[in-house]
Amino acid sequence: MRDPLSAVTDAFTSFLFGKVETTRLPVRTSTGQAQAVYLPTAAPGLGDSGVIIGREVYSGKGYIYDPFQLYGQQLPAPHWLVLGESGNGKSALEKTYVLRQLRFKDRQVVVLDAQGEDGVGEWNLIAQELGITPIRLDPTAALNDGIRLNPLDPSITTTGQLALLRTIIEVAMGHGLDERSGFALKVAHAYVNETIVDRQPVLTDIVEQLRHPEPESAEAMNVDLDDVRAWGLDVALVLDRLVDGDLRGMFDGPTTVGIDLDAPLIVFDLSHIDRNSIAMPILMAIVGVWLEHTWIRPDRKKRIFLVEEAWHIINSPFVAQLFQRLLKFGRRLGLSFVAVVHHLSDVVDGAAAREAAAILKMASTRTIYAQKADEARATGRVLGLPRWAVEIIPTLTPGIAVWDVNGNVQVVKHLITEAERPLVFTDRAMTETSAEMISDDLRAAEWEAEQRAALIEQQMNESSSSESTVA
Repeated sequence: MRDPLSAVTDAFTSFLFGKVETTRLPVRTSTGQAQAVYLPTAAPGLGDSGVIIGREVYSGKGYIYDPFQLYGQQLPAPHWLVLGESGNGKSALEKTYVLRQLRFKDRQVVVLDAQGEDGVGEWNLIAQELGITPIRLDPTAALNDGIRLNPLDPSITTTGQLALLRTIIEVAMGHGLDERSGFALKVAHAYVNETIVDRQPVLTDIVEQLRHPEPESAEAMNVDLDDVRAWGLDVALVLDRLVDGDLRGMFDGPTTVGIDLDAPLIVFDLSHIDRNSIAMPILMAIVGVWLEHTWIRPDRKKRIFLVEEAWHIINSPFVAQLFQRLLKFGRRLGLSFVAVVHHLSDVVDGAAAREAAAILKMASTRTIYAQKADEARATGRVLGLPRWAVEIIPTLTPGIAVWDVNGNVQVVKHLITEAERPLVFTDRAMTETSAEMISDDLRAAEWEAEQRAALIEQQMNESSSSESTVA
């Protein structure tokens, strides 16, 4: 009940100025009519400059993303993390993204292709389409004049060579080098570089020098020659694996002539390497340092470094540190690092949790495809996703993902053109039979439709003929 003073005030106001309030009658309408009155709203996009990805699900707007265009405005770093279970569209997204980026003349892409299909890497079709020969690292092929990458290539600085040798050894041993082993490696490397000038030094030279150190090496530190030899024994055994073990042939000779580091796309085919063996992180370390010193240059080009099966990198502390250093080139030399991972738990719970956290922090763009509910909640906690995004991740269908671009969260449907479709699918072994069956079904349906049309036409002709007879 209103108080008397308010009632008197309202009455006096109405007497002087007329009734100031009106009673609004309720409106009954349909949702189809109401949507024109209450217009839908959607979060703003990322602009219209860059590479088109697809369509934003809720608004229907085109979704355009380019880390080089967004850097400095909406992105603090150009690096990108792609998550999701197999079969949801990660590979198709990466491939169309690369193909569309290569439309720009100042783009260059390196792919570490660890997935295999039909005896070759899954990027082989795209490489063929662009007229590029993948760099296929295969121990068997390497013995028959296959591809070689020399860790002691003169194009790598002396400091870079020594850092690479240390990384290889630490990855293989599973722990850091102690001071004595590090000293033995250092003096062997220095001696090889000083004395071999008529050819490229190779790993065999380092192993030989570790086994038979020069007296000057011991005299420099005032220690016994046998001690220097003992300090370098474990190092020599590790490097011997690259010379005469299961990885021989790929790194124990001069770098293969003809590797085109100026090509728009460079594909390292690692599909013949056991992904669960120690060989994979060793390969990643060698390729990473080799690229750091031979590929990344201050020439104004925008470079993309895409790594499949990236947990093999991030799970090794020594290799993760190496790639963490590569990520820092992003701002100075225009490098965008793209890491593809199935599950975030593969890296955050691994041996290199601290290094993995640092790499994840540098990735300002995160794309999450469908995951199970528990995995989605864990991913949401680590990446700081909003609750609504975490809740819909388990419900996403293939081709649709949650995109988090430095806090701008959208749900995006990836679109593939008909020209791209034959190049991006990676499950031909599973789908070829199905495709043939679908093709057969379509032909059968077309034949059945033709027969039905012929029968209808025949019936119509017969009916017309009977009517003419009756007439």
